[in-house]
Amino acid sequence: MKKYVVCDIGGSSIKYGLLDEEHHFYDKGKIDTPKSLGELYQALTSIYQHYEDVAGVALSMPGAIDPERGYTYTSGALGYYNNTEFVKELSAYIPVPITIGNDAKCAANAEVGYGALKDVDDAYVIVLGTGIGGCLVMNHKVVPGKHFASGEVSNLITDYHDPKNMKELWAMRCGIYGLLKHVQEALGEEVELSGIEIFDRANNGDEKVIAGIDAFAREVAIQIININTIVDLECVAIGGGISVQPLLLELIQKNYDDIYSYYQQYAFPCAKVELVTCQFNNDANLIGALYQHLTSK
Repeated sequence: MKKYVVCDIGGSSIKYGLLDEEHHFYDKGKIDTPKSLGELYQALTSIYQHYEDVAGVALSMPGAIDPERGYTYTSGALGYYNNTEFVKELSAYIPVPITIGNDAKCAANAEVGYGALKDVDDAYVIVLGTGIGGCLVMNHKVVPGKHFASGEVSNLITDYHDPKNMKELWAMRCGIYGLLKHVQEALGEEVELSGIEIFDRANNGDEKVIAGIDAFAREVAIQIININTIVDLECVAIGGGISVQPLLLELIQKNYDDIYSYYQQYAFPCAKVELVTCQFNNDANLIGALYQHLTSK
């Protein structure tokens, strides 16, 4: 069975693995993310050369990316591969087929190919992390968009009184810092807690922390309804590190049901969608990059 080197280029580290065509892992590793494009090419080449008989290389990375051309228009927080013929340049060092894809879209591809959306045509993937990743799936395919930025819900403006307030973008309201802010407001103190600590306290019955998570979940539910009003989905899959907490999906579902039921009595035309948890979590970008590689032209 053919094997592939798959890498997920993040802001602080590159996660990599050796996978076969059925997304089984033979090896995993992690290195620090380089500080320049030349160093990045060298690092990816070293990872590739670490293995033998590799059939291809698949990359997940931040930014607006044209996967068919292998071109990077932007590079997210990394900032050093804007407007770059990335695949063409990297191919000078790696002599096997190379594909690249946006990280959030790779996460969605993992669910489309092998996970929660395997049997779903129209869906949306929301990844709750430092910010919020988003991806639209139509006709069982990830939608890139005209400018390769379809579904990037991090930049949804939530405050119409002050639309230039960056702190009120949805990424800030419902990323990990937004979760902490909701919990701090419920506690009435600016205690610093990690996501793990927040849910540990909630799962041990801390009612104030649960109330903070509930307020956070209500905002997520509202935006799910807004998104579905536009695109009419079957399913919304929720991923990211905190999505593994059953309490979070429970509270999102509770708030979604409450808001939807209110509007349904007024013949709300938007259909109710199924809310599910993404299956692959920390490996989603790697597995999705592989799926994109295997299904690319």
